[in-house]
Formats: sequence, C-alpha cells, structure tokens
Amino acid sequence: MKEGPDIAQIGALIGDPARANMLAALTGGRALTATELAGVGGITVQTASTHLAKLEAGGLLAQRKQGRHRYFTLADEAVARLIESMMGFAAGRGHLRHQPGPKEPALRKARICYDHLAGDYGVRMLDSLIASGSIDAVGDGLALTEKGESDLKRIGINVGDLRSSRRPLCRSCLDWSERRAHLAGSLGKALLSSFLDKGWARRTAESRSINFSPEGDRQFLKLFPVDP
Repeated sequence: MKEGPDIAQIGALIGDPARANMLAALTGGRALTATELAGVGGITVQTASTHLAKLEAGGLLAQRKQGRHRYFTLADEAVARLIESMMGFAAGRGHLRHQPGPKEPALRKARICYDHLAGDYGVRMLDSLIASGSIDAVGDGLALTEKGESDLKRIGINVGDLRSSRRPLCRSCLDWSERRAHLAGSLGKALLSSFLDKGWARRTAESRSINFSPEGDRQFLKLFPVDP
C-alpha cells in the first residue's frame, strides 16, 4: 500500500529492542532522564540520546527541561495504549523475553499503565463498574451513567471537573497480562489518584507495580465487588 498511514515507520521505531525497553519503562507514567533510560535499554547514554531523538521525532516521546536535566515521557495516552496493547499481543503469542520472575505476581495484580490502574485490579474495577450499572459498555466504547456519577461523588470523585478536560472521561485500554480491558481516561486517572491519596496503595520505586496495603485491599474489594 503506497498511500495511507505509514505503520512501517512506527513499527521500525518501536521494533528496536533498546527503544522498546525504553518505551515500556515510560508506560509507568514517570518522567525519566536519558541516563535512566540508557540503563533500561542496556546501552550507553550517547546511544540512548540518538534513540530518544528518533522516538521524539516520530511522535512517540515528549521531553521537558528542568534545570540542567531533560526528562522524557510518552507523548500522550494514545502511545501508552499502543505499547500496552502490543505487550498483550506479544504475550498472547508467546513472545516473552524472560521467564516470569519474583516481581511478576505483583505486576499482574496491580500496576500503573501511564496514569491509571492496570492488572487484575484494573480489570476487576472496570468489570465491577459495568456490572453495577455505573458504566455502560457500548461496543468498544464506555460511557458513565447517572448512577455512576452519583456513586463516584460519594467516594470523592467530582465528575464535573473531569468533564471539563479535553481528555476522554472513560476509555477502555487492553490489559497486557489479563488480555481484557481496564479503565483509562480521566476517570481512570482520578480513581488511581484517589487510592494513592487515601493511602490504600503506593507506587513501587523502579517498578510499575502498585502495592495495596491490607486495609487498601479490603477497601478496594469492598468498593468493587464482582460476582464469582
């Protein structure tokens, strides 16, 4: 096909192992320096800078300066969804780079995907919101119901503020470990932020995993029940 979107260019950018590792690291939502990303990619800082420039030129990364340092992030949520879905596709086809290690159970239970909750807990949360009538699943789309808006208000989520953002309120994101959808969008971000602010969970240094405290587990499972 000589006309239309050039998926070969995007595929080439993501297909390099070092660049793929750096992109996967940035799905955790944290801004990282070239030095930190070089360590993730197993390459020198000079080589990493060349790769990062290509990713930025290709629209996959953004950078910002703070003092003498430059920090890199994914360009937007669409890039995060692309990387997450590719990880799920690769895992489903058996393309794994290593055997599951000690951190694997924690990542499968709960992890951050750009700025929202993923893993078993992320999928459970969306399943529960749909089952309770708080969210309507229409085809591949999601829509918050009046009941959902009322329910969320009771736990401190102001949907009115979220609607004022240009970002979609509810969006499904394919979970790479569960192979099913979890909740993204501004609502997904707000819910994860609420769990962290309440002390139910905390981020893990140098990992995408989200660790729930025993009390956080109890509150989360109570708030988002699912039928057996």
